[in-house]
Amino acid sequence: MTVTASANALRIGVAGLGTVGCGVLRLMARHGDVLAQRTGRPIVVTGICARDRRKDRGLDLHRFQWFDDPVELARSDAIDVFVELIGGENGPARDAVEAALEAGKHVVTANKALLAHHGAALAARAEEKGVALNFEAAVAGGIPIVKVMRESLAGNDITRVYGILNGTSNYILSRMQQEGRPFAEVLADAQARGYAEADPAFDIGGFDAAHKLSILTSLAFGTQVSFDTVYVEGIERITPADIEAADELGYRIKLLGVALNTDSGIEQRVHPAMVAKHTALAQVDGVTNCVAIDADQAGSMMLIGRGAGAEPTASSVVSDLADIARGNRVAPFLIPARNLKPYTRAQMRAHEGGYYIRLSVYDRPGAFAAIASRMAEQGISLESIVQRRKGGARDAVHGDGQGAPTPVVMITHRTMEDSMRKALEAIEKDGHVDAPPQMIRIERL
Repeated sequence: MTVTASANALRIGVAGLGTVGCGVLRLMARHGDVLAQRTGRPIVVTGICARDRRKDRGLDLHRFQWFDDPVELARSDAIDVFVELIGGENGPARDAVEAALEAGKHVVTANKALLAHHGAALAARAEEKGVALNFEAAVAGGIPIVKVMRESLAGNDITRVYGILNGTSNYILSRMQQEGRPFAEVLADAQARGYAEADPAFDIGGFDAAHKLSILTSLAFGTQVSFDTVYVEGIERITPADIEAADELGYRIKLLGVALNTDSGIEQRVHPAMVAKHTALAQVDGVTNCVAIDADQAGSMMLIGRGAGAEPTASSVVSDLADIARGNRVAPFLIPARNLKPYTRAQMRAHEGGYYIRLSVYDRPGAFAAIASRMAEQGISLESIVQRRKGGARDAVHGDGQGAPTPVVMITHRTMEDSMRKALEAIEKDGHVDAPPQMIRIERL
């Protein structure tokens, strides 16, 4: 038996029955009547698609028409809206979304990778066909950041958007801060709890956050989506020593995504950063996400909430469906795709907050003088330098006459990142350190 819909119902096809897809079906079953009252028409799931028809998902799926091929579902006359929850920048997800748009179907997707790589082209096709392309669930789970930027801030010029865009990394850094445990140990615990994937590289390497940031950048500044130009740095090299030093200096370490509109172009970067303890951003712990916006009329604002999971992500999917049911439709990236400006990368500029540098320096004559000289060559001014010896015992001496490596923490004044990297490269080549230098930006937010 399949679902029959009334004449004015909005008919939905859901492709992908993983955590989010099943969450959407549960939400629709629980709140379908309320949704109909709030939107003025029933919203009814009529078709579904997944890789394995026999898998037990804890739901009664017999009343929905089953499709083995998502492209077939996307083109079906049985649906008005195609909901893509398959994932992946290419393959079945892209094929099905393109087929749905070509067939004149509205599309709702949670697929950040698809949008980061093909968003402008898909938006252009949706506008040509006169249908919606909605993607609230693609960025920050249940936080309604896309709606805020596309609608609530339509009368503003946005100068900066930034935040914590990946819950897995934030969870790991929070646990390291709270418990003093090393990265690898906390990552293993996160995997055991289901907060991190078996292959966590996409999250901890910063790429998930970079996909989301590239979408926010386009919404904020009216540029074409440009994922390939995002500077990406993950959290793999953060150590308990960095966490401890940050705490003593009055900071917390967070993986941030930052997009900034400058006179020379757009700056997009994802990387670990030190933020002052007293800021709201520093207090965002666990798997929670946070997105902040600086706008000329509305001022600064911050949205905090659950960034992943079945319920919050399904909530965003259904919000997009409700907009379509009401007849609310805006250009996917706020302005028509044909008017999106080519992305121009900003020139290298001074970093406002300076840098935290951690070196493991051989305790031998001339080492510290050589390091200071390399900094001076690049015009880098040091705010402070701290030698962090552990215990009071005299350091051991290596067989080659070199003192055992000593942790040294330096804080710089505002300086150019290119200069900072050249200085650190020279310091490493000089052979006065026994490990690659650690560099973390200090963000003044």
